[in-house]
Amino acid sequence: QVQVEDDDKIGLYSYKVQSTITSRLANTMIQAKMVNNAKRPQHIVFDVQVPKGAFIDNFTMDVNGITFTSQIREKSEARKMYAQAKAKGKAAGIVRSNALDMENFKTEVNVPPGTRIQFELHYHEMIRRKLSSYEHVVSVKPGRLAKHMEVDVRIIEPQGLRYVHVPNSLGDHFDGITTISKGEKKAHVSFKPTMAQQRKCPTCSSTAVDGNFVVQYDVNRETTGGELEIFNGYFIHFFAPENLDPLPKNILFVIDVSGSMWGLKMKQTIEAMKAILSELRAADQFSLIDFNHNVRCWRDNLVSATPSQVEEAKKYIQTIHPNGGTNINEALLRATFILNEAQNLGMLDPSSVSMIVLVSDGDPTVGELKLTTIQKNVKQSIKDEFSLFCLGIGFDVDYDFLQRIATDNRGMAQRIFGNQETSAQMKNFYNQVSTPLLKKVQFNYPQESVSDVTQSSFHNYFGGSEIVVAGKVDTENLQHLESIVTATAANAELVMETLRDVEELDGFMKKDKYADPEFTKKLWAYLTVNQMLAERNTAPTAALKRNITKSILQMSLDHHIVTPFTAMLIENPEKDEIMLADQPKDPRRGCCQGQCLRLTPNAPNNNKGIPPWANLTAVPVSFMPEQRSPPVSSLSINRVDNDPHFIIHLPKSQRNICFNINSEPGKILNLVSDPGTGVVVNGQIVGAKKTENKKLNTYFGKIGFYFKKKGLKVEITTERITLKDGSYSITLTWADTGHIIRKQLLISVKKENNVTVTVGEEMSFMVLLHRVWKHHPVNVDFLGIYIPPENQFSPETHGLIGQFASEPDVSIHHQTPGQPPEKPQAIMEVKGNKLTVTRGLQKDYRTDRVVGTEVQCWFVHNSGKGFIDGHYKDYLVPHLYSFLKKP
Repeated sequence: QVQVEDDDKIGLYSYKVQSTITSRLANTMIQAKMVNNAKRPQHIVFDVQVPKGAFIDNFTMDVNGITFTSQIREKSEARKMYAQAKAKGKAAGIVRSNALDMENFKTEVNVPPGTRIQFELHYHEMIRRKLSSYEHVVSVKPGRLAKHMEVDVRIIEPQGLRYVHVPNSLGDHFDGITTISKGEKKAHVSFKPTMAQQRKCPTCSSTAVDGNFVVQYDVNRETTGGELEIFNGYFIHFFAPENLDPLPKNILFVIDVSGSMWGLKMKQTIEAMKAILSELRAADQFSLIDFNHNVRCWRDNLVSATPSQVEEAKKYIQTIHPNGGTNINEALLRATFILNEAQNLGMLDPSSVSMIVLVSDGDPTVGELKLTTIQKNVKQSIKDEFSLFCLGIGFDVDYDFLQRIATDNRGMAQRIFGNQETSAQMKNFYNQVSTPLLKKVQFNYPQESVSDVTQSSFHNYFGGSEIVVAGKVDTENLQHLESIVTATAANAELVMETLRDVEELDGFMKKDKYADPEFTKKLWAYLTVNQMLAERNTAPTAALKRNITKSILQMSLDHHIVTPFTAMLIENPEKDEIMLADQPKDPRRGCCQGQCLRLTPNAPNNNKGIPPWANLTAVPVSFMPEQRSPPVSSLSINRVDNDPHFIIHLPKSQRNICFNINSEPGKILNLVSDPGTGVVVNGQIVGAKKTENKKLNTYFGKIGFYFKKKGLKVEITTERITLKDGSYSITLTWADTGHIIRKQLLISVKKENNVTVTVGEEMSFMVLLHRVWKHHPVNVDFLGIYIPPENQFSPETHGLIGQFASEPDVSIHHQTPGQPPEKPQAIMEVKGNKLTVTRGLQKDYRTDRVVGTEVQCWFVHNSGKGFIDGHYKDYLVPHLYSFLKKP
């Protein structure tokens, strides 16, 4: 996708996606060529999506004939080179990551008038077989009309092509434009829409090309089910027998019914589960577990999948009403206990396959919260006896954790996006794993001719899937090599031998100019790195983990790929402009996230919708030196904290104005009242336990948010955080770290620290918790609230803080020394009033909730009289969600 400030002045004259698939290895190139026709410099963003699990191996950028090229370095070395370049004042940018199924590589450059620019990204991935088909997906999102556009996919399969199919994934608008030419072992798919065909409508200037281009195919198979290809010193063994009957399965469905599953997610989960239960076979055994903060079993043991039991299970699922927290640890341990108990009591068919399917949308919020401990507990309980499959529902799920826990236990994970197709996505995933054909698969190769063998991480073999094994071969001993596969299926042993004629393959590959001559080597490297990453996740000792890390690093450097231990440096020939493609830590977990790369030099990393102003470590990094932005200022927030101390930051005059309000306990003060956007923020006063020096200190003990247009209310006290939607409500305590997402409102709770409430990109609020010693003779727990001035309130906004959304003109003069001298006095003119103000210090508690950071401000006496409109009592409201009445 190409984004610019002045859309009409940038020409996208070429957008190409080219993929070559050689024996299941796909090499993809995405290229965009543009020119800046504007009379001023333009920001151009190159933003493309890369499939999760693909390895990026090259990125180049050409600006008016100057080419930026990339090299892969060990991560700390690359960071050091980047830091040195930045310290010397050289132009520097940084690539950031986000974890989604399709991940973004995003780079932004400032382009002078008349400049031509070309971006080119290369990545490779292994295409896995699912449901008897290979599916190659490329993202095609040019963002604008392109003078020349093409998607070009070439397939070269020595086994021979059974079929090639291109579903209409970009929409009916493009029906009939794709051409497919298929030979015995090769195919060519081409999609070249003209500019007229790209338009959303005949008179539109926007493009209709926005989505994924999909190619599906399958290869011819030997009846034995095995296929061996040897080329350039490496072998690849594809194993997919299809003439086997499915084994009986013992399956436990573990379903998250916590409050965050409420609504469409739960409705679609129930629909999908009813369909899945209908597909159980008579020989299968099953049960259901549903969990929130508690764990419930539909049956305490496995039951046969008879029609009557299946109907009972469907009725049970229909009664589920989501609420409460998420206790993933106890739910999974209960499921493993049921399967282990059945195994120990001899209730399972020896040839059957046992599995757990977890359906969840969230992080644990109750019980064991430490993810590594949950992972360890589940691994110890499963003991490699059965598989765990995970379905992560929604965009807010911790998908990396689900992936780790699944691959750790002979299974796999899939992200299910919470939309209209959730039910279909869940059924599709279940279909992939519902027909186990082989219980354990073991590959034996003669040691004298084969080394460094690695395989895709499937322990069970399912109908329609494939196991891939790769390794190095000693070509001198080739005549000794025959593949022997021993597989246990219903106690029968299958021996499968097949060897493709090496010379025939060699000749076929060398004749085709599109075939990748290194496909066997790259496939082997791809499998090996993925296997080592999985082994590293489960390494029992730190020493073993270090050794595996070292091996992954060496493989990454040898094969020029970005992994969690390498980074990509992108430089111009003079090496005076440098960018870094890196994978930073996820601030939520302190662990590396995904494979994706994102270069956003001018924006702070905005993790999961949590606003950058709430995280003072989010400092923007710029690509061109003249664009360098200052760090996020700790002063640019309007806030009220402690003994209602209001600090109003005035951005234009760069001043902070403070005032205190001493109201009575129980009273509710309006902070923001905006009838235009339908948003209200009110705070209820709580008093200290007793007076000190004849004064009772007061604080905010409760904050209420009302988003009228969404019908949502949020109540934050020193005990809990509650979201209300009509009669529905969900609560988190301050002991939780978690997220609630409802109607595009995000509530993020950081345990015993703060809550951020974010509404799309329009507005954000942070509420800070202050805990005191519970036996303190005077002090009580209280809350602080921080509101950024960037919030998009309407002109009708009022309230103690809301009225300053439009900054008043303030003039401060006639400064004189005060008593004491460090507190000078001055005259402030504002809103037609002349006030005596005192220079002093107030506390910002965002970075240090105990001591706070001192902020200088001009203090207005008498509860802000003259600075605020009217009297502070005018801002008292009857309820926590009341709008302010107009005077």
